[in-house]
Amino acid sequence: MSENVIKIKSFSFALRIIKLFQFLNQEKREFILSKQLLRSGTSIGALVRESEQAESKKDFIHKLAIVQKEANETDYWLELLFQSDYLNETQFKSIKSDILEINKILASIIITTKQKLAAK
Repeated sequence: MSENVIKIKSFSFALRIIKLFQFLNQEKREFILSKQLLRSGTSIGALVRESEQAESKKDFIHKLAIVQKEANETDYWLELLFQSDYLNETQFKSIKSDILEINKILASIIITTKQKLAAK
């Protein structure tokens, strides 16, 4: 049995988001943007878990498309936090690489699943 890479990566990412949220609240005294980031960043893993219970391949693809939307929203909040100087370049690049990797994995899973569905 192979490990579920997206499940592992999205959970680890959620943990990073929680720590970033705490940092932004405690150190930077930023409460609004960080709350948005917390919501979208942690929902990625939750939605990945939900996709495991998809009723069909089409439902699975649909659920992962929603995960992609949350990942894109998270990317937006990260960029906004960086551009408004709440995150320095090192912090931003580190977490930005994680969200880019998650987006690439999601895209790959969706494409592969669509191809398998079309081959039937």
